[in-house]
Amino acid sequence: MHMHSKNTTPTSIAILFRATLFRAALAVIALLLVGACRAGEPWVEVGDQRYYVEIADDDDERARGLMYRDELGSNEGMLFIFRETAPRSFWMLNTRIPLDIVYIGPDLEIVGWSLDTPPCRTRRCPGYPSGAAAKYVLEVNAGEMARLGVEIGDSIRVGNVAGVESPEEQSPES
Repeated sequence: MHMHSKNTTPTSIAILFRATLFRAALAVIALLLVGACRAGEPWVEVGDQRYYVEIADDDDERARGLMYRDELGSNEGMLFIFRETAPRSFWMLNTRIPLDIVYIGPDLEIVGWSLDTPPCRTRRCPGYPSGAAAKYVLEVNAGEMARLGVEIGDSIRVGNVAGVESPEEQSPES
């Protein structure tokens, strides 16, 4: 025999239902806001992976790069933007995390890279040359290019980066 509690009235069930519905609506709104937070951020897509990037487009930002960082999010990176297309060489002075350094031409094709580039904790850090003229450089966590299976010559896509446009329409959020 099932007994009803004194508190289980149609009114209390309606209140519980409304409270549950309200919590569910709040959860949906929170999820939409989290997605919207990144909607206007600069991004670079390599293969099927979207990286939300910090932009380094002046001498100070490019010199500082990712120095002194202890970690980099799995879908984050830094995009260096230069005024001129030219051979580039990056080093890892005071960089604490291993990186993939991806050199990108003005047509947004990968022209070279240094994969699994180790941190440098001395003053005598080697340079890692582009091997070809580059206008942009993308730094992401080491191992990403191998994980994605991309190759030199592959195109990348860019969004929400002032002055840089992908040759095709931007893809929807992934």
